[in-house]
Amino acid sequence: QVQLVESGGGSVQAGGSLRLSCAASGGTFSVYAMGWFRQAPGSQREFVAVISWNGDTIYYANSTKGRFTISRDNAKRSVYLQMNSLKPEDTAVYYCAADRSPYPSGVGGEKREFYEYWGQGTQVTVSS
Repeated sequence: QVQLVESGGGSVQAGGSLRLSCAASGGTFSVYAMGWFRQAPGSQREFVAVISWNGDTIYYANSTKGRFTISRDNAKRSVYLQMNSLKPEDTAVYYCAADRSPYPSGVGGEKREFYEYWGQGTQVTVSS
């Protein structure tokens, strides 16, 4: 069993930056691909980015490519999401999740059903 706890959310103006962190406890963190998803009010939870167990495979959603960077530190059992050039449409609750596999499952790791463990989320609000 893996427990995930996100942190680093907050309020920022458009064009600003935030760095989200996700700390894992329990299980064997280094064997899981790790993803970030987000959910805005009234919308479905959507894929943001995913990173393989060793960081050699990374995928981003088109909406975040070039602005967001996912990384991980297996020694610290943590995954990060650096978010730059934030836009109001990035406003959402951000969740980290652990895939069942070392590499992203399915096509680009985008499907929620491939992720076995989820955190409780952290709110990101971007004002214009």
